Amino acid sequence: MPDKTPAGIDPRGPRFSAAITSVLLLIDVFLALIDLTDAAFWLLVVIALLFLWGVVAPRTAPWGVVFRKVVRPRLAPPEELEDPRPPRFAQGVGFLVTGLGILLHLLGVPLAIPVAAALAFVAAFLNAAFGYCLGCQIWLLLQRFGIVGREQRAA
Repeated sequence: MPDKTPAGIDPRGPRFSAAITSVLLLIDVFLALIDLTDAAFWLLVVIALLFLWGVVAPRTAPWGVVFRKVVRPRLAPPEELEDPRPPRFAQGVGFLVTGLGILLHLLGVPLAIPVAAALAFVAAFLNAAFGYCLGCQIWLLLQRFGIVGREQRAA
């Protein structure tokens, strides 16, 4: 049976996106901690929507487009390409974390915004600075257990 793994992506693209996302999340944590809750809330909504965009339509997500159009042409070709599914899954995890923070904030949980933004920041920073993608690691673990990433066999 032929391999149906999607075409690979440049692994530097998700790291570039993670760097920008890290900065936005750090700003969000700062805004929440200095008690600019409305600004922190709306920034987290924007970040959550960017995560969602990365899941639904990754080819048109803003940071990916900037990487492909502006940054990648100035770099040497990547040594190898990676499966796009784990980074896309990681975007979903980011959406889940930030979305949960938004929901908990709306339900009145006092530190929901800075905690959610800080958790997402740690994950984004690890990817940007060290190339360690927590969401991708979760994907690989789920794949090992046969939950994601396996083709369904025809009955």
